[in-house]
Amino acid sequence: MSLTLVIGDKTYSSWSLRAALALELSGAPYSEQLIALNRPETRAQILQHSPTGKVPLLITDEGIIWDSLAISEYLAECFPAAQLWPQERAARALARSACAEMHSGFVALRSHLPMDLKRNQALAEIPADAMADIQRICALWAECRQRFAQAGGFLFGQPSLADAFFAPVAARLRSYQVALPAEAAAYVETIYQWPAFQRWYQAAQEEYLA
Repeated sequence: MSLTLVIGDKTYSSWSLRAALALELSGAPYSEQLIALNRPETRAQILQHSPTGKVPLLITDEGIIWDSLAISEYLAECFPAAQLWPQERAARALARSACAEMHSGFVALRSHLPMDLKRNQALAEIPADAMADIQRICALWAECRQRFAQAGGFLFGQPSLADAFFAPVAARLRSYQVALPAEAAAYVETIYQWPAFQRWYQAAQEEYLA
């Protein structure tokens, strides 16, 4: 199967990161096409691939798939042996719920703390609505780990699509130096030690330096 992932800047594109981590979890070989964001030609370039004018987009032998959640579900179906979702039914349901909440929610966090993998500076003040999002995220992480992470540092013990979806959140919390409960801070460190995330993070540090 031929797979090409169309992404935006690795420094800023949180949704592209989610799809890339899902592909890494699948173990499938794929190629990458990066389109620089926030440039006059950006939308026209993306529209050559995606009907929405947004990234990420997965190009497959069977057609194109846009939206990170749809890409993740497609990969989970194509590569069942990779176990992208937790195998226990209740754990899988919680993981899907967490991803759906991330996919549709936490607007204040996204608005006030946009992903920037080159940033290492706190905000002067985190707005109340963004702080409410952060508190909800920490509670959700704690629930996942308390119920289903008997072994391993990820939300369900071993890496899953839930971690792919929350890795950009972990990155935001570190980039903006947000004070976190000990368990949430440990999870952020787990993400930063994840080889798949490290490869993306290093590429972001080197982005546009030439």
